[in-house]
Amino acid sequence: MPFPFPFLRRLASPSDDLGLGTRDGPSRGVNKDGSFNLRRTGAPRFRPYELFHQLITMSVPRFALVLLAGNLIANLVFAGLYLAVGMEHFDRTGGPALLDRFQDAFFFSAQTLTTVGNGSIHPVSALANGLAALESLLGLMGFALACGLLYGRFSRPDARIRFSRKALMAPYQDMTAFMFRIVNERSNQLIELEAHVSLSLRDPDTGSHVFTTLALERTRINLFPSNWTIVHPIDPASPLHGMTERDLSEADAEFIVLIKAFDDTFAQNVFARSSYKSDEIAWRMRFVPMVSPRDASGMAVVDLALLDEMESA
Repeated sequence: MPFPFPFLRRLASPSDDLGLGTRDGPSRGVNKDGSFNLRRTGAPRFRPYELFHQLITMSVPRFALVLLAGNLIANLVFAGLYLAVGMEHFDRTGGPALLDRFQDAFFFSAQTLTTVGNGSIHPVSALANGLAALESLLGLMGFALACGLLYGRFSRPDARIRFSRKALMAPYQDMTAFMFRIVNERSNQLIELEAHVSLSLRDPDTGSHVFTTLALERTRINLFPSNWTIVHPIDPASPLHGMTERDLSEADAEFIVLIKAFDDTFAQNVFARSSYKSDEIAWRMRFVPMVSPRDASGMAVVDLALLDEMESA
């Protein structure tokens, strides 16, 4: 069958632009984890305005490494300053060798930076006391910033919405529908969920992709205690009507999903993104129910391990 791009062009409107620009080639626009396949260039090399964002969003091991490296560098710098001032300005029990003097200077810096006390080493001159006072001030400010970053990382709302590994082309009422399902991995409550699904297809004439919004059976649910199967019925008005598995593959189809919800724990909106390519769609299959029947106490069970389970339809 001819590829129905004239139909898509009639559907396309400025509201269908996802902000991904004109995408060429077979690469996907949105990865499974919600990140974008886009690399930005031309920005200044030194961007202090990015520092806070990077520290908030980087991985936990990398963040811990940055904190440890910052603490080590600060102690090395001040140990060098104390050595430059002269260790004769300190009352200490160490020997005269350079290694002994550096060891005393380094551990005195570590004790001063954390304001835990000088131990067996303390300054005896005005110059050494002034340098120690400066380090104490910088240490207090540095640990205040580190605590703020830790709080920001832990308090930042993050939607742990898990998407099914595959989407389905499955029977739906008296037709076929494109569908996938989601579940909340956390025990918190998400309310007022909204789903938006866009379809990206490659124009065989220009090679660029055309975006259109898919009409969903239900675009919003008020409560999300269980799972939600998001369904696009393939009726005659659907851009997928009459398309086969081969058609989607040749058109480099990508279904881009955006989920918006309100997290009542943080009292903020949270978002989740994902996408499905044509080879991530199972045909003539259906999902296995995740919710078990209610027991005698009236309690139902949602098995998150069944999110990706499907059977032949």
